[in-house]
Amino acid sequence: MRTIRRDGEFETEVRRSRFRCALARVADEAEARAFIAERRRLHWNATHNCTAYVIGPDARTQRSSDDGEPSGTAGLPMLEVLRHRGITDTVAVVTRYFGGVKLGAGGLVRAYGGTVSAALDAVGVVDRRTLPVVAVLADYLLAGRLESDLRGSRHHVLAVEYGADVRLDVALAEDDVPAFEAWLAEVTGGAALCEATGSTTVEVPPGEA
Repeated sequence: MRTIRRDGEFETEVRRSRFRCALARVADEAEARAFIAERRRLHWNATHNCTAYVIGPDARTQRSSDDGEPSGTAGLPMLEVLRHRGITDTVAVVTRYFGGVKLGAGGLVRAYGGTVSAALDAVGVVDRRTLPVVAVLADYLLAGRLESDLRGSRHHVLAVEYGADVRLDVALAEDDVPAFEAWLAEVTGGAALCEATGSTTVEVPPGEA
């Protein structure tokens, strides 16, 4: 599942019309509607505030609005960009201030879709992945080197706790606990213990394990 790395805005000009896209992460439709309402309040004097959002791990909830632009020239192209890029849990609002030159249907499609695409590039995107989590117990002599090795690996060190031994909570980069346990036994000479504790969701740049 992919979403935006952060909320943000991007503005461009097309034949004297200003197009400003605001993107935000949202967890449900209520949050999406609230964000849309706020953008319309902020830009009450704009010519149009067109919208699109995709919500859910399966991208099941999808809505768009042309807000007075010719049907299919604004909200749908915006939504298509989100869908094509595999983005979910995100709302986009493109505010247009008309500059006096009509763009035509094709020009509007390119302007609205292109503004959303450029905004996504500006704020960045991340992949959300559900990974297995293991607890690694090691003595203090091993823990420092082990933590360094893990932080330099494809795995994700979530927490380190110091007690009688050192506990490292690690999200595995690949869903293969036995392979990790074998690696751990090899690098520690069997002195470290490993126990599966559940799973977690992490965010990583696209293409990263």
